[in-house]
This record gives sequence, structure tokens and C-alpha cells, in this order.
Amino acid sequence: MSDKTLVVGPSWVGDMVMAQSLFKAIKQRYPHTSLDVLAPEWSRPLTERMVEVANSISMPLKHGELGLKARYKLGIKLRDAHYQRCYVLPNSFKSGLIPWFAKIPERIGWRGEWRYGLLNQVRILSKKTYPLMVERYVALAFDKTQKITPSDYRPTLITKQDNIEIALKNYQLTTEKPILVMCPGAEFGPSKRWPEKYYAKLANYYLDKGWQVWIFGSAKDSEVAEVIQEQTQARCNDLTGRTKLGEAIDLMSQARMVVTNDSGLMHIAAALSRPLVAVYGSTSPGFTPPLNEKAVVIQESLPCSPCFKRICPLGHHQCMEQLAVEKVINAIEKMVTP
Repeated sequence: MSDKTLVVGPSWVGDMVMAQSLFKAIKQRYPHTSLDVLAPEWSRPLTERMVEVANSISMPLKHGELGLKARYKLGIKLRDAHYQRCYVLPNSFKSGLIPWFAKIPERIGWRGEWRYGLLNQVRILSKKTYPLMVERYVALAFDKTQKITPSDYRPTLITKQDNIEIALKNYQLTTEKPILVMCPGAEFGPSKRWPEKYYAKLANYYLDKGWQVWIFGSAKDSEVAEVIQEQTQARCNDLTGRTKLGEAIDLMSQARMVVTNDSGLMHIAAALSRPLVAVYGSTSPGFTPPLNEKAVVIQESLPCSPCFKRICPLGHHQCMEQLAVEKVINAIEKMVTP
């Protein structure tokens, strides 16, 4: 019987990118295993760009939905795959149900919600030992005593030139001028967003230097992009809400520089090995940093930051308001080669 591994993946873009570090670690420990990922359908363009993943299995439920009957039916179906082991990355009780219904012999994960029985290899997390989320993922692949070095398992998304050419044509883009990609949104909430007026000022600076600026984000970020466009005389290419995830990955691979909030797109840029400046305010690079040696993190040192709140609880958003555009430009200039 061939060796097979299942991973129940996370439900957020950035977390799924970081989960690739676990996939790499699993393939290191079990070089001949065939690794499948069970995750929301939106994540397929990500997992398809991860060489470690053999198959992507669509989770038929929305985030947070119990759907006990659907989980049972999928678990029964997965029995035919004869997986030897399953790593469960979400910490919820319900995320452990499918591998239990599938009767997978080894079911591994952090304790999370009380799930003894559903998981039979339950790890108890020490946040001091594993402060980074990526360390917590990778640690599941190995013995509890093994030292984890996240840089050994950096996510690396692959792209194909044919897909890039198609995406460029679809959106009438060229790569003749250097490309500054800006990701001004953040799914988590407004507290993670560097002000759009600062993004606009940054865009104008590089547009005046002969660069082009592409704005990426979901449809929810279109309002922010509109403000930037108003303040740049519509000189940017606004791709928010237009590109599919796979297209965004392929197009972002062409960037000379990426400037981004702490977001899923930040982790994608890092996994594409793009030079990037990551702007942090309400969250901490000590938990979910961009896993890229070319990345520079900029943040203000304030007593109220990081608060990890969706909206600034003090109402002033100083962690972002005080972060000057000039700091970002200086960081870019140190990284950009003529």
C-alpha cells in the first residue's frame, strides 16, 4: 500500500501559505508520501502552486459551519483513500471530525478545543517554545523534542510563464516598466491598514519616477483603491476585486517591489520571493512575519501596539498614522537595484 498523508488546512489565505512549511516538513520526514490537502475551494489556486501537494480536496462547508452530515459523508468517502496519517491545523472540535469519520490511524494536532478521541496524537502548545505560527505548524511533523528552524521550510509558490502571459493579456498589463505592487487592504479589519492617503503618496512618488503601480486586493478593498486612484489621477492599475486568486499570484510574481499590510497577500508575496516592505500596526511580526529574507518589516513602537483588535480601541490608529511614507520609501530604496 502506498503511503498517503492528509492535511486539514486552515481557512485564511495567509495561514494556508504558511501551512506549506508543514507540507515541506512532512515531505522531509516521509519523502515517499502522497500529500493531499482538505481545505476550502478558494484555496485550490494556492495548493496547486505548491509542489508538495498531490491533490486538493474541497471542503464542502463554509467557515464555522458544523454540517455534521456533510462531514460524515466526506469522512466515509475518504476511507477509500487509506491515509496513514492526518494533520489537523484548525483548532476547532469540528475540524477533527472528518479524519475521525475517515478512520485515519494517526490523527495529529494541537489540543485546541477539547478533542481527545477525535485526535489520537494531541500536542499541548507552549507559546513560549513556539511563538511563531509557522513554528506551530512545522512542529506537528516531528518529534516533540526536535528543534524547529522555520527558515528551513519557507513557503515557495511556483508560477508558470504561460499563466503569467495569459494574465497580463487579460488585464492589458505589461512588464516594460518596473512594477510596484501595493496591497492596501486587510481582511481582518481596518486596524491593520496603513492609511490609503499614504499609499497614494507612495504611488505618486514611484509613478513620477517612471514606475507603474498595480493595486491588489479583494472586492472589499475596492473602496480603498478608489481613494488611492482619486489621489493619483487614476494612474494606478486597480485590480482589486477583478483578479482571481491564481491570477493575482501569477501577476504578483512580476513585481519589482511589494508594499503591503499584514495580510494574506503579504504572505503570497513572500512565498513568491518578491522584495517587500510589510507595514505592521495592530498585529505583530513576532507571530506571523513574512517568511522571506528579502522582506523588511516597518512598525512604530507604541505602548498600545500590538493590540490585535480589528478596530483601534483608542480611536486614534496612531500605530499606522505615525508611520511615515518616507520610512517606507527609504526601505524600498535600500532594496531596489538600479
